[in-house]
Amino acid sequence: MLAYSEPSRANGKTESELLMFALVAALVFIGSFLLAAGTIIGMFGLYHDKIVAALTFEPIPREVPVYRLRISRRRAAPSKRPAAPAFTASVLAA
Repeated sequence: MLAYSEPSRANGKTESELLMFALVAALVFIGSFLLAAGTIIGMFGLYHDKIVAALTFEPIPREVPVYRLRISRRRAAPSKRPAAPAFTASVLAA
């Protein structure tokens, strides 16, 4: 079936050369795909326990922090001036 043939393309490649290139390209593609799939399946198999543990992990609840604040400020010193007289009822009635 694969016999010598004259170059039939503009680039000078024969049909058998093009077929061989396509076959090698397909094998490389399939091989790389199988290698990637095998790596994923292998890693899943090796780390299955850790994946399940990470997905079902519930963190230990921490205690809610209690803040104890002590506010200290200076008190106002008593005034040395006499206080103003309060309004009498007669002023408010006017």
